[in-house]
Amino acid sequence: MRGRKPKPAARQIAEGDPRKHGVNKLQEKLDAEVQARRGLPPCPKHLSGKARSAWNFWAKELQLMNLDCLPDAMMLEGACSNYARAVEADDIVARDGLILEISTIDEDTGERHIQKTQANPAVAISNAAWRLVRAFCSEFGLSPVSRQRLTIETKEKEQDDLMKLLSQPREKRPITTVN
Repeated sequence: MRGRKPKPAARQIAEGDPRKHGVNKLQEKLDAEVQARRGLPPCPKHLSGKARSAWNFWAKELQLMNLDCLPDAMMLEGACSNYARAVEADDIVARDGLILEISTIDEDTGERHIQKTQANPAVAISNAAWRLVRAFCSEFGLSPVSRQRLTIETKEKEQDDLMKLLSQPREKRPITTVN
């Protein structure tokens, strides 16, 4: 599929219909969308340590945002695994450094000779894992930018604005005469 990913109708409605599709068409589109069951299962047993704490944190936040859907559990599981992998790789980089020295020890003299230096492979692992975590957070509104893009107005405010507009006194138009 080429081009941008389509936005869900709920997000289009929340953004205020910038493309001017019409509220009724967007509402029809929203009603036609497949609805997933709410709620996430308990944390998978194979997740432990940082992955388990990430699951508990994100599951709670998704529930508060009403984004906790059962089919998304495996995506959340992958994000938690990648989060733990990224943190572990960052710990290895902090311990060993960004550059590794590959050396040999001369058997006769016992001296260490540096053959070459190379970038620590944990850096690439860390970068890839953090990229996947960021993609997950962006999809679920768990990053500052994705939360800023989505502003949801409550229906009560819309009704209050309409009532304020309807309860205002009418402006009198000046009387014009036709010659």
